[in-house]
Amino acid sequence: MEEKQLTEQESLQLIQQMISRAKNNFVDTGIGPILWGAVISFCSIVQFLIIHFQWHLPFDVWILALAAIIPQIFISVRERRERKAKGWDDDIMSYVWLCFGIGVFIVNFLNNVAADAVNPLLNDYREITGKENIPNFWTYGSSYLLFVYGYPTIVTGAARKFKLMTVGGIVCWVSALISAFTITKFDFLLMAVSAALAWLIPGIVLRSNYLKGKNEQHV
Repeated sequence: MEEKQLTEQESLQLIQQMISRAKNNFVDTGIGPILWGAVISFCSIVQFLIIHFQWHLPFDVWILALAAIIPQIFISVRERRERKAKGWDDDIMSYVWLCFGIGVFIVNFLNNVAADAVNPLLNDYREITGKENIPNFWTYGSSYLLFVYGYPTIVTGAARKFKLMTVGGIVCWVSALISAFTITKFDFLLMAVSAALAWLIPGIVLRSNYLKGKNEQHV
């Protein structure tokens, strides 16, 4: 029995139906971006206030960012169960954000381990040469982190065709450049603004669209 050959118009219709199904089955509640946007913005603002007013908290406020990993795991599992179909780019996005997590770990590792080894050498070099304007290893730490924040955000925004998130990622990169010329406490304000524009606001938009679509399905 010969298989029926699809006409060009029928092929286009089939492709359009597949894209429509993939779009309808894709679930993105927006909770993840809201979570990380809110946590990073909050921690950055608190860190700015700590430096500006010389506060002494009984704990490191950035522990909240570490603790946020726990609800993120539950969010990821729940969204994966709700997703009826796996998009072609889901695996790519998973690897992109995996690299993001590894990148943040590496930057913090360099801060906590490598900087302790490099900074004493820089101090000795200053004393020998008399050059006091040589920066410490972690002087541009905020710039490193803002750059790492930007690239997965831009890639995700481009892949999902979500311009608001792409713009937020670009803001992270612009802030990374600006932070190279600002003092540390203002770096944290840049980080707060970047996190809000890259994740918090796009997450709120995604959440609103998700709830709107869910309500329309029940009508």
